[in-house]
Amino acid sequence: MPLFGVSNSQEKLSIARTWTHTLASRSNGYCGEDELDGVDRSSAVALPLPARLKTITSTSNPFVKHCVKLRLSSSYRHSHGSVLVVGTTPIREIYQFRESKKEPTAMLDCLLLLDKAEIPNDLGDLPNRIVRISPMVMKKLSGLQSIESIEAIALMKIPSTFHNLDEKWQDADCHGWFPSQHRILVLDGIQDPGNLGTLLRSALAFRWGGVFLLPGCCDPFNDKALRASRGASFQLPIVSGRWTHLEALTNKFHLKILAGHPERNKISKPVSWLSRELADSFADLPLCLVLGSEGSGLSAKARQVCELVSIPMAGEFESLNVSVAGGIFLYMLQPENQRFV
Repeated sequence: MPLFGVSNSQEKLSIARTWTHTLASRSNGYCGEDELDGVDRSSAVALPLPARLKTITSTSNPFVKHCVKLRLSSSYRHSHGSVLVVGTTPIREIYQFRESKKEPTAMLDCLLLLDKAEIPNDLGDLPNRIVRISPMVMKKLSGLQSIESIEAIALMKIPSTFHNLDEKWQDADCHGWFPSQHRILVLDGIQDPGNLGTLLRSALAFRWGGVFLLPGCCDPFNDKALRASRGASFQLPIVSGRWTHLEALTNKFHLKILAGHPERNKISKPVSWLSRELADSFADLPLCLVLGSEGSGLSAKARQVCELVSIPMAGEFESLNVSVAGGIFLYMLQPENQRFV
């Protein structure tokens, strides 16, 4: 039986090997994924991509199963260096961003289109990389209950702007992590993919230089994180590492380290109020902003090494959702020459 369910069994298939990032999410400290047991992380099996326009109607198709694994399992996703991007809008945003930066757009391996949907006319040349799929397959691949607004899914390579750090890293590598080190967002154990994706999108909107993920964060290429980020995971430099890596970065570039902390959570060290005056005092200083997890807040290490800053609030509110608080911090502390007001 042909892999893509086409009538002509003699049609040639092109082979796409998309495992340039051989990573294991459990070593990264990613949380909340890898529901699939028995995934072989030592090697990624290349699956055929279609040479011409074809149709997939069965959810049991091997290629569909491969794509579902990419969506569900972080380790499988990174071992193949491939990710599913659901929806025409994020696909278009990623494509247009890379075009604007004059970067290669060949990271799009395959475009899966709902059977009667029109081919997007602003994604450049896409011959030999398009597959028509049934609504049932679209629902299976997207993981969504309703696919009324979903007409396209892209199989894309994980971008080269994503770095996973291990024990082999060298101090000199810090120079290649972020093109600009003036403003770096640091996420400390952010497990909720919706919050992480929203923070990535806010960091991109307010022109921060990149994001550093400490252990305990969810995978930025998780399907829910991608949906919340609207493709920002492909547009921001992202580094996944540990405190030793972050300290090397801050020491190398003399970054000041701030951390958002609820003022009512009493702590022995002083907590400053976020204000325009405070933000202006940091305008010329390169800095990192650390935001802690939704449940536990900042880690002990973050509370120890960071200068703590709190958002003033009226009433008896204990804290804000981390993505809401993060948006306020990112806006207030954005690079001075790029402020909107």
